Amino acid sequence: MPKLKIDITPSLQKLDLVVNGLVNTKFMGNYASAFKGQGLEFSDFRSYSPSDDAGVIDWVASNRSRKLLVKEYVEERNLNVHFVVDVSSKMLLGSTKKLKAEYAAELVSSFSNTILRAGDFVGLTMFSDKVIKNILPTNGMKQFHIISEALSNLSFYGGENNFSEVFAYALKFFDEGSLVIIISDFVNTKNIADALKYTSKKFDLIGIMVRDPIDISLPDGMGQVMVEDPATGERLLISPRKLKSNYSRFAKKQVADLKKEFKIKGADFLELYTNKSFVEELVSFFHKRKLEWK
Repeated sequence: MPKLKIDITPSLQKLDLVVNGLVNTKFMGNYASAFKGQGLEFSDFRSYSPSDDAGVIDWVASNRSRKLLVKEYVEERNLNVHFVVDVSSKMLLGSTKKLKAEYAAELVSSFSNTILRAGDFVGLTMFSDKVIKNILPTNGMKQFHIISEALSNLSFYGGENNFSEVFAYALKFFDEGSLVIIISDFVNTKNIADALKYTSKKFDLIGIMVRDPIDISLPDGMGQVMVEDPATGERLLISPRKLKSNYSRFAKKQVADLKKEFKIKGADFLELYTNKSFVEELVSFFHKRKLEWK
């Protein structure tokens, strides 16, 4: 069976180093607090004691009861995380050491490992113009191997993508309040605005864009080049030198519009490129998100 080349060992080692280097936070242990409605929930009030931080005093409740009170919290139920991964033909492009599909697969495998080690539930949905593979969320490290095996299976890749189809599937089958992380190059964003509108209301939604540098800027020093659409087989002879400026301007505008669309719909967005490690970007993104939701 043909497989993608996926090596997550360097990413896992790097992730551990970066996580251990963060000041006053442990990504592994408390990353769930970066998600809406996850982490800790209010349980009851108790009397303030001198050992408590004064910042935890609930002044409204204290004024009502005429004594200092602090809130007590309990840990919420385990988090359900659904990775929704674009496996269309466009994800098989690559001008660096990694195809977009390989980069995305390593990201999902590495992040799944972290989530599962924290005791939470992880599921995987792979889609092109339809849902190709769905793995229901569960916990335990066996799930990590099941997910990694599916992501490396090249027979699941190909065709065009359809966001409307996969978001409709999510709305029907995913539990409300789940964390849904959709990973794609978002080169074809047809119908995504309508799809985001409903999905972001039911789930905590994050879009992670994985692009190759050539998706944003054509390389210098090239003559005429024959390009082929991997989905349709259609070929076109182009001159990168003549198209470079317009190509880059259009690509950057599309990314800016995409970020704006996610923000308008109340969803978060992370931009990644295959020539740079995702580890620092991923940790920084969720650390920032945790601070914003405090």
